[in-house]
Amino acid sequence: MEMVIYYYDISLLKSSAPTLTYSSKFKVKVGSLVEVPLKSKVKIGVVVKECNRPKEFEALEIREVLNSAYTEMQIKVAKFISTYYFSSIGEALAIQRPLIDFPTEPVKFDIEDRPKLSEAQYEAFKLLMEKDLALLFGVTGSGKTEIFISLIVETLKRGMRTIFLIPEISLTPQMESRLKNYFGDRVAVWHSKLKRAKRERILERIYRGEIYIVAGARSALFIPLKNVGLIIVDEEHDDSYKSMSRPRYHARDMAIYMGNLIGAKVILSSATPTVTSYYKYDSVILKEPYVKTDKRYIFLKGNSITEPIIDMVEKNFLRGEQSLIFIPTRGNFKYLYCKNCGETHKCLNCSVGMSLHTRFKYLKCHYCNRTQAIQDICMDCGHYPLTTKRLGTAEAKEIIESRVDGVVVEQFDGDTITTDRKLRNALKRFENGESHILLGTQMLSKGHDYANITLSVILGLDHLLGISDYRAREKAMSLLVQIAGRSGRVKSSNIVVQTINGDFFKLYVDNYEEFLKDEIEFLKELYPPFRTLARVLIASRSDKRALELTEMSVSKLKRFKDIEIVGYGKAPIERIANRYRYQILLRSIERVPLIKALHKINNPHIEIDIDPVEFN
Repeated sequence: MEMVIYYYDISLLKSSAPTLTYSSKFKVKVGSLVEVPLKSKVKIGVVVKECNRPKEFEALEIREVLNSAYTEMQIKVAKFISTYYFSSIGEALAIQRPLIDFPTEPVKFDIEDRPKLSEAQYEAFKLLMEKDLALLFGVTGSGKTEIFISLIVETLKRGMRTIFLIPEISLTPQMESRLKNYFGDRVAVWHSKLKRAKRERILERIYRGEIYIVAGARSALFIPLKNVGLIIVDEEHDDSYKSMSRPRYHARDMAIYMGNLIGAKVILSSATPTVTSYYKYDSVILKEPYVKTDKRYIFLKGNSITEPIIDMVEKNFLRGEQSLIFIPTRGNFKYLYCKNCGETHKCLNCSVGMSLHTRFKYLKCHYCNRTQAIQDICMDCGHYPLTTKRLGTAEAKEIIESRVDGVVVEQFDGDTITTDRKLRNALKRFENGESHILLGTQMLSKGHDYANITLSVILGLDHLLGISDYRAREKAMSLLVQIAGRSGRVKSSNIVVQTINGDFFKLYVDNYEEFLKDEIEFLKELYPPFRTLARVLIASRSDKRALELTEMSVSKLKRFKDIEIVGYGKAPIERIANRYRYQILLRSIERVPLIKALHKINNPHIEIDIDPVEFN
C-alpha cells in the first residue's frame, strides 16, 4: 500500500519570504508551529494551509511539529494584515502569540457594583452599552476611566475578557494602578519594555485562564486571550498606535477589524479624537469635566523660555504647586518660520511647510517635491530674517534649574525614559513631590493625571502648525488641548501658550468638536477620511538603481485610472544606512483599487505604507 504524503504551505516566522511548500508523512493541523529545513539551517514556520504536491520540485519534509499553534482566527488576521499592510504572512504572524490550549470555560464574576458615575457619565455608559462600535469623545478630566471600568465590569459579568489599549508605556503606571485597584490580579500589563521572564509569566497565566484584562500598548491587541468581549482603544488619536516597521499596521484600525471578526464591542476614546474617527463612527460625547475648575489661557509671543515664563514657573513653585513644560521636538528636519507672525514658509502648491535642506541649500515640499532657494523674508508679513532655532529639553532643564533656586526638573523624554523602571521612578518622584516640574516632549500629553499640576507651559506650537503634514493643524490643536488637560484637574490653573497664532487657538481651545467640524471642510476632496493615502518608499545602495525603481513603479502606477500620483522624488531623509531613498505619495477615493495597484508594484526593494501618519 502506497504511503500517503501530505503537503503544506508554510510561512517562516519573522521572515519576509513568501510561503514555502513542505511535505509530511502524517497530517498536520493548520496553524501548527513546525521546524523545517532551509538550506543548511532549521527554521520555525507556521502551517498556513494544506496544498497539492508541487510539480516543479521535490518538497523537503517537515522535521518536527511543536506543541503550540495559531488559531484559525489568528491565521485569518495574519492574512488580512499581509494583504492590507503589505507584509509577508510570516511577519504578520510574528506580532501575534501562538495559543497553547487551555480550558476556558466562561467564568461569571459576582463583583462589586460599578464605580459611582455622575448623571452624564451614566448616560454615556448606557449609550455605549447599546453600541458595538463607538467613539467616547470626552473632554479631559470628564471621567472616561470610570466609564471604562463600568464597561469592563459588565463584560466580566458575562464571563468575557477585555483588551485595553493605551498608546505607549508612559501611561501604564497610573492606568495599571486604577485597574488593579478594582480588578486585582485579573489584570496583566503588556508592553515592549517588559523583560522576557516577566512576559513568559504573564503568558503562562493567560494560557491558564487566570487573566481577564490585558492592558498595554499596541502589541497587547495580539495577546492570545480567549472570549474577548470588549476592546477599548484609549487616546485613539495617538500616532504611536501605528507601527513604523513591517507590518505597518494601525492598532486602532485592527481593533475595529478584530472586534467585528470575533463579535467584541469596540470603544475608541479621546478628548481630541482624529477627524477620521469623529467623521466615521457614532460619538458619545462628554462635554464637561467631572470636577469643574477655572482654567486661564495666557498667549505669549516668543520661541524660548522667556522671563515671563520663568517668573510664572517660580511663583508656582513657591506656592508648593507643580508645573508641566512641553517642548516639541521634531526628528529630522527644520522649517523656516517667522518670529513676527509665526508663519512657516509654505509650498505654493500644497499649503504645507517646506523642509530646509541645508546640505543642498534649498527648500523642498515633501508632498509635491517642489523646490526653491532658501528664503530670508517672510512671504506673509515681510519680516526679516526667518529662523530655524529651536530649544531642546536638556537645555531647557538647565535654564530653569539655574534660574529658580531649589526647583527640581524631571526631564521626561525618549532620551531619559528608556526603561519601564526609569518611567515609574520618574513619575513616583513627581507624585511624591521630590521633583516639581515635568519637562519633556510628546510623552507629557498622554493622559497623566496629577492633582497638584496648576501650570502648563506649551512651547513651539507655531512650529507644529507649519510642519509638512496635512494634519499639522490637527496635531497642534490636539496637543494644546491634551497638555492643557494635564493641569487644573482639581485646582484652578494657568495654561501658557507661546504662539503668534493665538487667534487661531482661541477659536477652539474650549470647543474641540467645532475644530473637527471646520477641519472636515478643510480636508474634503483631498485627504482622509475622504481619500485613502499610501506612501511608497524605495531604497537601494545605488542612487541610480533607486531612481530607476522609482520611475519604473511610477510608470506602472500611471496605468491605474482610479489612483492619483500626488508626487514622487527623493525622500525627506535622502540617505539612511548608506541606502538612497525615494518616495511616491498616492491618493485614491476607494481603497480597493489602490491596494490592487500597490500589489502590482510590490517587491523586496519597496516598502509600502498604507494609511501613513508619518511623511519623513
